[in-house]
Amino acid sequence: MPEMPEKTIAIGADDAGVPMKDELKNYLVEHGYQVEDLSAAPDEDYPDVAQRVAERVAGGTYDRAVLVCGTGIGMAITANKVPGVRAAQIPDTYSAERARKSNDAQIACFGVRTLGVESAKLCLEHWLGSEFAGGGSAPKVEKIKQVESRYHNVA
Repeated sequence: MPEMPEKTIAIGADDAGVPMKDELKNYLVEHGYQVEDLSAAPDEDYPDVAQRVAERVAGGTYDRAVLVCGTGIGMAITANKVPGVRAAQIPDTYSAERARKSNDAQIACFGVRTLGVESAKLCLEHWLGSEFAGGGSAPKVEKIKQVESRYHNVA
């Protein structure tokens, strides 16, 4: 896995995502990351986890985070409700790279029912090894921020 300047990452899962989350957490730790697990308490669902993680990313506690649920879709939808956050459901390595390079996504969302653990690890490697490319993508990300500011009253 490529080295990254930030070595702390948040991870969270609902009940369905715990097995994959545990594997991804171990994988990150093996590659030198400090991982804070913000997974669901017994009375919580994926929206609670996604919001908690996304708020910490938006607040600058973490540059990046990983969320895991049944499909990754619900986590991505919820996380994207937090102003300043761009979360992407990651089904393959190409999407993992593009989520960072083209969309500057800070949160990768995986689905335990849609992707095997080894594939998720490979996607995670591609996502962590990619940076926002800027260039032609920069104006598009700025437009995303403008849409967000119209609806969330953020700068």
